[in-house]
Amino acid sequence: MSVVVAMTGASGNMGQAVVREVMTLSFVRLRLLFLDEKRERRLKRKWQKRYRDRVEIRFGNVKDLDDCRWLVDGADYVVNMAAVIPPLADRRPDLARDANVTGVRNLVTAIEELPVQPKLIHISTVAIYGNRNYLHPWGRVGDPLLPSVYDEYGMGKLIGERIVLDSKVDTWAVLRQTGMLYEKLLMSNISDGLMFHTPFNVPIEWVTDRDSGVLIANILKADHERGAEEFWKNVYNIGGGAAYRTTGYETFDMGFAMIGGGTERFMRPNWHATRNFHCMWFSDSDVLERRFPFQSGSMADFWSEIKRKNRYFSLAKLLPPSWITALVFKRLLTDENAPYRWVKQGLEGRINAFFGSKDEWAAIGERWEDFPVWCKGGVDGHDYRSELEPAYADRCALSHGYDDKKPNGEIDLSDLKSAAAFRGGECKAASFDKGDLYTAVGWRCAEGHDFQSSPFTVLKAGHWCPHCVREGRWNFDLLAKKNPFYAQVWYDSHRQDENAVYWFDEDHAPRYEVTP
Repeated sequence: MSVVVAMTGASGNMGQAVVREVMTLSFVRLRLLFLDEKRERRLKRKWQKRYRDRVEIRFGNVKDLDDCRWLVDGADYVVNMAAVIPPLADRRPDLARDANVTGVRNLVTAIEELPVQPKLIHISTVAIYGNRNYLHPWGRVGDPLLPSVYDEYGMGKLIGERIVLDSKVDTWAVLRQTGMLYEKLLMSNISDGLMFHTPFNVPIEWVTDRDSGVLIANILKADHERGAEEFWKNVYNIGGGAAYRTTGYETFDMGFAMIGGGTERFMRPNWHATRNFHCMWFSDSDVLERRFPFQSGSMADFWSEIKRKNRYFSLAKLLPPSWITALVFKRLLTDENAPYRWVKQGLEGRINAFFGSKDEWAAIGERWEDFPVWCKGGVDGHDYRSELEPAYADRCALSHGYDDKKPNGEIDLSDLKSAAAFRGGECKAASFDKGDLYTAVGWRCAEGHDFQSSPFTVLKAGHWCPHCVREGRWNFDLLAKKNPFYAQVWYDSHRQDENAVYWFDEDHAPRYEVTP
């Protein structure tokens, strides 16, 4: 018996990998919603020729509810990969909002309207966790969600994820995708200042586009053949595992080796942000791997394959490193999305968000011998190799404000109240059926906002007040002062005397103010 798998975002890097892997399953028929653009028109011709009547494609947009109704009607599964990511999300926040928020709301609405609902797999992102460094390099589902300042993509994806979690969709799963390795990664990241947002000392657990595709295919196969009831109504981190855990510095070093250099040969310390990023190592990326094995290879394998497929990279080794630095990297320092340009322009809000202050940026300097590189043992008190070991994850695990090792069926009202108090607020429920994590209850945050949300959304997924954390405004400096849940990670990269509120004005220009 065939099943209909409806997909959004199938033309993206992850989406194309998912289509390749899912179409190896003989029982699958695909239904795709494409934007009417050049790349999508090309893929439509290609896939209809290759897969013939196994694929149905319509041009439309997830911001249109009727297009979403067409997509989900009669489907057995919906895989939502639609997203507008940086740098486009930084330049066109309207497009990001259409895909990351409005599109999710429309998909959820269209599914809720059906008498027989398809199962929804919603792809979220590691960006919703916000900045991590060597103080808490390991993270897990349930950790605080603190999207980086001015990151409309991360904030929009957080809101979209919450729409799914508190919806009336019967069967869903949320997968938070980490940084993805794909064939054109290197070339895609030398055309915009976005590459300089990555701190050298950030922990990153990558995954390849192929492995992400294999994961989705394996989920569908397992659920179709034997049922995967334990998988649904939960949130997961997608990571590549131990072989893909590294840092920003090492990632650049491995990529640049293909063109005859490395991080220190081509870059300078003060070109890159020191905070306000995202990514971490996942202490729970093995959860999906145990159920639906998908992780393969290593970072070294990935770069070797890229080098094999793009032999012209070796020609760059014939050029003096100073030429490559000038032609490829220095020219990007003047891009409107480059932190170095913000410093030269005196954009105080941007500078403070990504460095702390202009003085803190100035203290970085250009000399590598003066810059502490974590993965080279340069950060006092931190042994990188031992901290990279999974055994270290428990030592630096963040508190969720209740005994999160309890089985879900044993969670009671005292756990809800404990979790709320750790967030500086309270649970308003007078009673609670033990283990009923999906029925909404009342909460109040430290700022006095009342809201309804399921215990799962708060305790298990890490969300909190939707009035405090919303599009276009980042006030975590103030929220962390009353919210120990946030404070335990926010102050890893922020001073406790910081009191900034950041936002975008009506023209999407970044603004900020310092409160007394």
